[in-house]
Amino acid sequence: MIDTVVIQPGADTGEPSVAGVSWAAVAAGAIVSCALTLVVLAFGIGLGLSVVSPWSGSGVSATTFKIGTGLYLVVIAMLSSSIGGYIAGRLRSRWIGVHSDEVYFRDTAHGFLAWAVALVITAAFLASAATSMMGTAAQLSATASSAGAERELNPNEYFGDALFRSDNARPDSNGASVRGEAGRIFANALRQGQIPPADKSYLAQLVASKTGLSRPDAEKRVSDVFAAAQQAADTARKTIAHSLLWTFVALLIGAFCASFTATIGGRQRDHVVIV
Repeated sequence: MIDTVVIQPGADTGEPSVAGVSWAAVAAGAIVSCALTLVVLAFGIGLGLSVVSPWSGSGVSATTFKIGTGLYLVVIAMLSSSIGGYIAGRLRSRWIGVHSDEVYFRDTAHGFLAWAVALVITAAFLASAATSMMGTAAQLSATASSAGAERELNPNEYFGDALFRSDNARPDSNGASVRGEAGRIFANALRQGQIPPADKSYLAQLVASKTGLSRPDAEKRVSDVFAAAQQAADTARKTIAHSLLWTFVALLIGAFCASFTATIGGRQRDHVVIV
């Protein structure tokens, strides 16, 4: 049989009336974490641009740059989250009459909340910056179009141009439309993972008519260029995947550092002696 305990109104439950979350401390820690993230990120971008070079044999290799970028993301997360979590734990209100285990949990939660709020603010800031840059790019594109720039940037333009290269180049008013059609065929083929036989035959016919190549050579060029396009797409996919994995690791470490340093800051806050 389960006993029911009835608490009379106004009875002392032994739980302090102070709120378990000090949002002012959480906000302070989050703002400091965001500021440090942007400062260290700006330094890292400048450092990265100084070690890369478009010249062959100069600067660091692509692999070294990728690994260095990932490690730097981890360093940013550790530094900014640790300081932000410590501030959130140190500035929170002192809880009187709360068990030490509960205090430890609340300090950990303060650090985690500071990390989460900082992450949301930083993501919103970066999204806003990206939207602004995209709007500026769209305006520049519209301006260029009105000034007579009829071509539109397309990721497949390079491969379309590679298809129709010829030693006997001659101006052709329909060259842009043919390359645009080839780019669309490539885009569809990249989504499917292979060129449909009908599209491959049609592309080979276009290449042969525009470049003067024989039909077998035109088909070989179509296959070679499509393989290069697939390689470029695969490289881009791997780069994005590695970046996201490094970001995940950095965020996970940042959450741990913020939660841990918040317990340190809270412990020091509780041991402050009033003189």
